[in-house]
Amino acid sequence: MSTQADTFEVIVIGGGQAGLSVGHHLKKRGVRFLILDGSARIGDPWRKRWDSLRLFTPARFASLDGLAFPAPPDSFPTKDEMADYLESYAAHFELPVLNGVRVQRLSRSDGHYRIEAGSRVFRAEQVIVAMSNYQRPRAPAFAKELDAEIVQLHSMHYKAPSQLQPGSVLLVGAGNSGSELAMELVKSRQVYMAGRSTGEVPFRVGGFLGRVLLVRLVLRGLFHRILTIRTPIGRRLRPKLLVGGGPLIRVKARDMAAAGVERTPRVAGVRNGQPVLEDGPALHVKNVIWCTGYETGFSWIDLPILDERAVPRHQAGVVPDAPGLYFVGLHFLYSLSSGMIHGVGRDAERVAELAHARLHEGARLPAGASVRYRSVGFSR
Repeated sequence: MSTQADTFEVIVIGGGQAGLSVGHHLKKRGVRFLILDGSARIGDPWRKRWDSLRLFTPARFASLDGLAFPAPPDSFPTKDEMADYLESYAAHFELPVLNGVRVQRLSRSDGHYRIEAGSRVFRAEQVIVAMSNYQRPRAPAFAKELDAEIVQLHSMHYKAPSQLQPGSVLLVGAGNSGSELAMELVKSRQVYMAGRSTGEVPFRVGGFLGRVLLVRLVLRGLFHRILTIRTPIGRRLRPKLLVGGGPLIRVKARDMAAAGVERTPRVAGVRNGQPVLEDGPALHVKNVIWCTGYETGFSWIDLPILDERAVPRHQAGVVPDAPGLYFVGLHFLYSLSSGMIHGVGRDAERVAELAHARLHEGARLPAGASVRYRSVGFSR
C-alpha cells in the first residue's frame, strides 16, 4: 500500500467501545479516518473474559450513541452479547475498522503522527488513542516464586473452573472480579480471598429499588454528573479513584460469607513456594488467581507525554504536549463514567468535535480546549 493510501486525517487506535464511539462521531462530521484494532474480530476482548461474566450495569446503560442495545432495559447482558453488539454497531454505521493490526509504536515525524504496526506504517494529522487504562495484567513480582505445581492465572485469562486443578484456590484481590469468581468457584472447592474490603453498594442491583437507585442516583447522577473534573468533590476524589478499586456492585460480603468463601489478610510474599499472608501464616493451595488489576500498557507511545506511572498527561483527553493527540476511554478522563459504556459517548463526541475543528479551522486550539467543553457534549 502506498504512503498516500496510508495517510489519514485521523487515526483511531483501539476498536472497542471507546474507538467505535469515536468513529461514529467522526463519521457524522465527514472526517477521513481509520480505526486500528489488534483483535481478530470486533468485540474479542469481551469474548475472552470468563464464561459466566455479565455486565454490572443493565442493558439501558450498555448502548453506544445512535444504536440501542437489543435487550430488555433492566436485564444484565452477557459478555458475548456485549461483544456481538459492538460488532453489529461497527457494521450498522459502516465504520472503517482494520482488525488484526496491533500498534507497536506511535511517534511523530515530518509534521505527522507515525503509527507502526508490524510491517505496516500509517500516517495521520491527528491520533485518538481509544483504549482503557487496563491493558496488561499485573501481578506482584513474587508470583514467580510460587511452587511450580500451583496453577496460576490472572483474572484476565480465567475462563472457567475447568482451567484449575482439583483443590483449593486463592483469589488475590477483593474487588468486583475477585468477588464474582469467588462465588463461582466456591460451588466446587474451598476458596480463599485475600485483600482489603473495597466496600459495596448498599442495595441489590437486580431488585426494583436497586434498579431505581443504580440508574438515577449512581450512574446518571453520581458517576456521570457529580464526580467530574468540573466539580470540587470530583477533583478532590479523582486522585484516589484513579488508583483504588471501586465498591462491590453485585456480590455482597454477606453473600460470600454465607457461601463459604474465607476472607484472609493480603498476600505479603512467598515462603517455601507457598503464598504468605500479611499476618504471618502460609496458605497451602493448589491454585492462585491474581485479581490484581492491570498496567496501563502505553509503553508503545514514543512521545514525551507519560508521567512517572506511565499514565498519559492530558486535560479531559486533550494532550497539551502533543497537539492533535487525544485519549478516550481512560478511567476518570472527564468523569467517573468515562471508562464505562454509558459514559464514553460524551467524551467521544467532544474529542471528535475537537479533532474536526482542528482539521477545518486551520488554527492551533488551546492546550485544554476548555472553551469548547460546555458546547461539545458536557451538557449530557
